[in-house]
Amino acid sequence: MIMALLGAITSSPWARTALRYSVLALAVLLFLFSLRRSGERAGRLVERLEATEKLNEIQRRMVEAASRRPRDRDDLAERMRDGRF
Repeated sequence: MIMALLGAITSSPWARTALRYSVLALAVLLFLFSLRRSGERAGRLVERLEATEKLNEIQRRMVEAASRRPRDRDDLAERMRDGRF
């Protein structure tokens, strides 16, 4: 049954043309889906990069703030007396 159907499709010129165009349309459709998926993936990577950069900036600020903190109680008391706290 299936072989007879395939034989009929390949023997008819209009069926071969229709098959050729349908295969071409399928290839174009799959290509467009692939482009869409890679675009979504690139968008997610951009969002992840932005989040990482923001996190790194916050951590850098924290490290800078920690480097300026008073070393001990005496240093803290001295800063408070001078009004530099």
